[in-house]
Amino acid sequence: MPTHVVIIGAYGSAGVAVAQELADEEDVKLTLADDGEPGGGLCILKGCMPSKEVLSAGKHRFQVRHDHRVEGVPDVDLESVVATKDEHVQNFADHRRAAVHDLADRENVEFIHRTARFVDDRTVAIGDREIEADYVVVATGSTVTVPDLNGMDEVDFSTSADVLDATEFPDSGLVMGFGYVGLEMVPYLAEAAEMDLTVVEHDDYPLDEADEEFRKAMLDIYREEFDVDVLTDTDEQSVEETADGGVRLRVKRRDQRETVEADELFLFTGRRPAVDRLGLENTPLEPGAGWVGDTMQARDAERIFVPGDVNGHEPILHVAKEQGFLTAENVLRHREGEALEPYRNTHHHVVFSGLGVYPFARVGVSESELVREDRHEGRDYVAVTREASTDGVFKTKATPRGLAKLVVDADDGTVLGYQGLHLHADVMAKTMQVAVEMGLDVREIPDRAYHPTTPEILDGLIREASAELD
Repeated sequence: MPTHVVIIGAYGSAGVAVAQELADEEDVKLTLADDGEPGGGLCILKGCMPSKEVLSAGKHRFQVRHDHRVEGVPDVDLESVVATKDEHVQNFADHRRAAVHDLADRENVEFIHRTARFVDDRTVAIGDREIEADYVVVATGSTVTVPDLNGMDEVDFSTSADVLDATEFPDSGLVMGFGYVGLEMVPYLAEAAEMDLTVVEHDDYPLDEADEEFRKAMLDIYREEFDVDVLTDTDEQSVEETADGGVRLRVKRRDQRETVEADELFLFTGRRPAVDRLGLENTPLEPGAGWVGDTMQARDAERIFVPGDVNGHEPILHVAKEQGFLTAENVLRHREGEALEPYRNTHHHVVFSGLGVYPFARVGVSESELVREDRHEGRDYVAVTREASTDGVFKTKATPRGLAKLVVDADDGTVLGYQGLHLHADVMAKTMQVAVEMGLDVREIPDRAYHPTTPEILDGLIREASAELD
């Protein structure tokens, strides 16, 4: 008998990756389930793809506004922005659905466009059918986290998904959440929608994963270039509706209590695993810290695997796909009684902060990690930093702000990590991924970019790091 695998969430990035890997196995039977309408996965429908669509419109306005050589500041046609986004997203989603439906044309694959729910840890109800599986893959993605804050259930709020579809905005907004989503959405609201924004940031600076100089630079860019009022070292206390239909937030800021009001509340407070409708109470699974191991196998049910956003490890698209591929391999390993492989990846994040004019990219380890983490204790390193303004090409493009850093091993010159907060840092991330993952010696990397181009900032880092080593 073939091994029967049920994949719940087959339209998403992780689910389709598992399905594509297992569909070629002759002794595997696949049942794919997804109730998505229209279906296509979070990244395509409400995440990274549509967000970059709308950010690009704001980017054009920002660049015109900051270039003294150009007269006049254009308005952003929000209806056109949303219509163009919807058209492109429709095409992206059609492509994803077609890939899943093509798989279902195979004899060993069935797709059911219905909601799936556990009956027990081996039985899944899909619509009015019950299917007993050898393995179940849960790839249902994530959903918005709503803070447990006094008054939150009595006020209206907008999420990033709402922003992507909106063609009208009020004059002012109050933002809770200044992580990846907030860093991308806030400048869009400030630039394209021309809103007066107040942002609550719990720490001294945003962007926890970055070294402090990048966090400081990020905060300065948002305050000075986008005119956003960021309340740092501030915690929300309660929220309520105002008499005119706006929102009032009471906060504690550096031990002082304050009140902030605005026309609309925006929640960019992160995401949590989307498991509410899965019937997990009928299984041994208890979502929370450590509920899914590095092998993507559920801690309390060895025949359930959980790749992608839903496991809570790292809600990033490329991570979800890689975890999906690994899940397929580990299902087969488990079937054969072999040891499972853990998921290990080189840190590789890009945040399209500053409307993508000033994106942040990080590959590998940061200097702050090398300083504080036990696993790096005693490792000698060289860190060099370069301001974007050092290279004239950034000035010629009217984007003079930002910086970049390279960290290399002091003994053998191995490139350990890179951070960039400047124009085209997102594009340079791939180059630095190659350097980090291949363990290249910084002294053997050519330091010649085509002149004048923005990768010259990498040339400067390479030269400076090599000089320090020598």
